[in-house]
Amino acid sequence: MDDTASMPAWTLKPGDTIERKQLHATFGGRTQGGIGPSAKTPNVFVFTDPVAGEKHGYYDDWMPDGRFHYSGEGQYGDQRMISGNASILNHQAEGRALRVFQGARGTVTYRGEFVIDQEDPWYSADAPETNDGPLRKAIVFRLNPVDTAPQEPATKLGRLLESDPNQVDDLPLERNETETTFVNPNREPYEADRKEARLVKAFADFLTSNGHQSGRQRILPPGESRPLFTDLHSKGLGLLVEAKGSVTRESIRMAIGQLADYSRFVDHTTRAILLPSEPREDLLALAETQGCAVIWADGKGFISTDPAALP
Repeated sequence: MDDTASMPAWTLKPGDTIERKQLHATFGGRTQGGIGPSAKTPNVFVFTDPVAGEKHGYYDDWMPDGRFHYSGEGQYGDQRMISGNASILNHQAEGRALRVFQGARGTVTYRGEFVIDQEDPWYSADAPETNDGPLRKAIVFRLNPVDTAPQEPATKLGRLLESDPNQVDDLPLERNETETTFVNPNREPYEADRKEARLVKAFADFLTSNGHQSGRQRILPPGESRPLFTDLHSKGLGLLVEAKGSVTRESIRMAIGQLADYSRFVDHTTRAILLPSEPREDLLALAETQGCAVIWADGKGFISTDPAALP
């Protein structure tokens, strides 16, 4: 007997709505979670909520490459290619249709059938654990549409990548976008972040009063999906700056790493860590061994370990 003869026919078209309970009662699949391979019918069901996801660093939607990008499952730790994630990756080899729905509970909207991109099926991105936990590796699938046309990007990240495809873009300091904006946007700014912003503005005003303009850069490294942002860059001085709101060892270490990262893309002659006060001697020595000057606030002015870092 042919089992396919008893299977329910797929009649949903992109844009149709259905109760999720009814969908699973008819076609099988898990009634909860974002990815539901069915043991009843040859389908893998994928559910996405772009509005809720974007608040937590997940940008599940159309991207400028004409593909639908979908974040994998796994709430804690680095996501792995197992369970539901493996069912997406292997859906064609297993003879399953991949069907995407918008919404996770109640009434969901069918967005269409998709197939995993064969040449470049997925990539890694940083995203926080559930409940705003630490950053970890997330899997993001590239899906090609079967029965619907690609749409314009609707997420903040998608619109950014569409409008600014350049690897490095100059920005005014007033554009207060940060890497956190695109990695963990739900996180409230810490007081250290506010101190950094005030410190950068004070130093920029200091440079302006001495005849030097400053700005910042947005960087999109090759193969990456999340942009990086420098804190301050003065082209006239050849100065690339990373600011920190405290003088702890952790802050200095992080600043050194960030400057090493940004300096691969931004022309500069001097890398400098901007701090609210003078750090202790060993941290100054650490910065020096890594080729970084240190600048700190001193009254209405600033002091630097490298005279070339100041006008």
